Amino acid sequence: MQQSTEKKIVLADSQEALALFGRQDEHLRLISDQFGCRIVARGDEITITGEAVEVDLAYNLLNEMLYLFREGNTITSHDIRYSIRVLKEGKGDSLHQMLADTVLVTARGRHIKPKTLGQRIYLESIRQNYITFGIGPAGTGKTYLAVAMAVHSLKNKEVERIILTRPAVEAGEKLGFLPGDLQDKVDPYLRPLYDALYDILGMDTFQKYMTKNIIEVAPLAYMRGRTLDDAFIILDEAQNTTPEQMKMFLTRMGFGSKMVITGDITQVDLPRSNKSGLETATRIVKNIDGIGAIYLNDSDVVRHEIVARIIKAYEQFEQT
Repeated sequence: MQQSTEKKIVLADSQEALALFGRQDEHLRLISDQFGCRIVARGDEITITGEAVEVDLAYNLLNEMLYLFREGNTITSHDIRYSIRVLKEGKGDSLHQMLADTVLVTARGRHIKPKTLGQRIYLESIRQNYITFGIGPAGTGKTYLAVAMAVHSLKNKEVERIILTRPAVEAGEKLGFLPGDLQDKVDPYLRPLYDALYDILGMDTFQKYMTKNIIEVAPLAYMRGRTLDDAFIILDEAQNTTPEQMKMFLTRMGFGSKMVITGDITQVDLPRSNKSGLETATRIVKNIDGIGAIYLNDSDVVRHEIVARIIKAYEQFEQT
């Protein structure tokens, strides 16, 4: 039988206590239940008692969350639950590397970091490869992290501009019948990309970059015939490209550029008779040096926890 042990964590102020404890101490209760140890909070001090192994795990987790908060991040129940799972799997070193990996700081001072080990692998692939395919369900941060990496590359002068594109599947040839100029026609399809840029850059900087053509947002059809040099290019919703469109896009790659292609092969909006260019491309180019393909899954979902459950339920339904 293991001997009971005790460890303490002293917090700097009440803000740290509030962030670490959670609403009505929900974070502490969750950690205590999962690791089977007793956690008592008095003022700005936390005392953990129990068997040595469980106390060490809880102590390490609380210190990692404290580090996350001190880096300018909000601690969520997702952070706690995911970190518990990683520590139980014996991947404590990977957890710290993940939390220490800051992509950039937003206009509001928020630190953008990977929130899962899968997201960290995705970011590493973007850093190391010319072209990265990020494939996974909704809520896994594929688009947001790609935009963050693009802004990081722009600020570090690794590229001269950012180009964002999506296939306007619903419009097709009908695009010309929509009211307004080109920007008005395609804006509804590109809204998720705008939202990510607003959040990361702030409205004023985003508008300045758009005016100077440092950021270009356009439908996929307008990529034809171009060679894209010194650019960070993101193709979003790539599951809705045809194989011909995907080949066209991939061959736009120019010198000094980097591409990220994101999509969810379970949500193809093409007519049933059409193959997805994303699925075809990953089979054709997956073994080429300089190209990475990262597959995220429901464990990488960083939206409300119910989203991960919905995705898993659909996967089980489709399998049966």
